[in-house]
Amino acid sequence: MSYNNILSEFENGITTITINRPKKLNALNKETISELHDALDAANNDADTKVIVLIGSGEKAFVAGADISEFADFNVEEGGKLAAKGQELLFDFAENLSTPIIAAVNGFALGGGLELAMSCHFRVASSNAKMGLPETSLGVIPGYGGTQRLPQLIGKGRAMEMVMTAGMIDAQQALHYGLVNHVVEQTELLPLCYKIASKIIRNSSVAISQAINAINANYKDGINGYDIEIEAFGNCFGTEDFKEGTTAFLEKRKADFPGK
Repeated sequence: MSYNNILSEFENGITTITINRPKKLNALNKETISELHDALDAANNDADTKVIVLIGSGEKAFVAGADISEFADFNVEEGGKLAAKGQELLFDFAENLSTPIIAAVNGFALGGGLELAMSCHFRVASSNAKMGLPETSLGVIPGYGGTQRLPQLIGKGRAMEMVMTAGMIDAQQALHYGLVNHVVEQTELLPLCYKIASKIIRNSSVAISQAINAINANYKDGINGYDIEIEAFGNCFGTEDFKEGTTAFLEKRKADFPGK
């Protein structure tokens, strides 16, 4: 598939998706959001892809924010539709994808960029990364899930402060807050992501997809996460991966999961 604003490459069970608008610091416009949806969907439907790594092109930015020029003159109705469509097409879609997504946060992740990183299943940052939700400095609030995911990840008080001050935090502060899992020098960012991905690939992709669903259920209103876990746990017993995993354990050998 051909894209204008992103690159998608596959190797060794990993699909690396690069947001490729370096002159715009990889800012998200409508076309890029749509292409990211298509690329994530394609990778998720590719049986050979076990992990997705998402990164921005260049050394300055993961994603520096949304492309403000596209919505600066929107009215109330248009603004609401922009947020709703973006959340459905990309941010909620990514969060609930059955294939793990690792955000490799290189440089600035601001506004919609941080919201995109938070939609991924977890984050690894380069030491020069800067993260923030500066929307209130523009007279608006985060609209792609930032007011919901940030408090889930770092706590209500810290999220309130970040949103109200429109300030940025550096990579070490993000690590302290639990917003990112690891911080490394920029040259080591992708190698570490690939190292973690290789560990994920060793395990059952079917079980991992069930785990993603169960973990996410805890953060959805009206859903009992324990019930979802019980159901997902039971579902695993009907898979070929469960049979292979338990047989390999009993035979004291390494499992070769079929992914079914």
